[in-house]
Amino acid sequence: MRRVLAFVAALFVVLGTAYAQETGVGPGRIEIGAFPGGGIFFGKDADDHGPNFGNYALGASVTVNFNKWVGVEGEVGGGIGIHQDMTFNGNPLAHQKTPDMIAYNGNVMVNPIGNDRAVVPYVVGGIGGLTLFTAKEVVPLGVTQDQTYFTGNLGGGVKWFATRHVGLRADGRVIAVKNKDSAPFFGYEDHRYGVRFYGGLVLTY
Repeated sequence: MRRVLAFVAALFVVLGTAYAQETGVGPGRIEIGAFPGGGIFFGKDADDHGPNFGNYALGASVTVNFNKWVGVEGEVGGGIGIHQDMTFNGNPLAHQKTPDMIAYNGNVMVNPIGNDRAVVPYVVGGIGGLTLFTAKEVVPLGVTQDQTYFTGNLGGGVKWFATRHVGLRADGRVIAVKNKDSAPFFGYEDHRYGVRFYGGLVLTY
């Protein structure tokens, strides 16, 4: 037991020394993010026609930091449809698959306390698009052709950097989807709102 404790203590000393030797802990000028796990969830519209539903979410991003306070981010994310029970236009649907989707956004990222540190909280927001893809399984939801919507997003998160070049990131967003008359799944007259959460790895240069 003593040997195990001694080994763990030595490991922390080595890691702490390596951490201390890193100059300028925090992200570099360019950040590349990969997010293999998360979820995106939408609530009903104001008329109670559009369903509550959720998709598995994953994505990738590239961020360019102008300085330690402000950067711009381009991101692409996918929402993989999953089977779930829902109500659409007043009709209960059991084990209904939701549409696959892809989102693409341009965002401004602000680091309120700077990013020259190991833990970097941030706020982020921007605009983009969301495309739903049709398939045989989603025709009961009125998605009979691919549809693209205008979107906005606002949120924040935190990055933690083990070294200057490798870190972890957790991110949460509120997403607003503009209504489109020709696409009943998101409602004819009402905008739809959802939330997205995901986490992943960040590499910086």
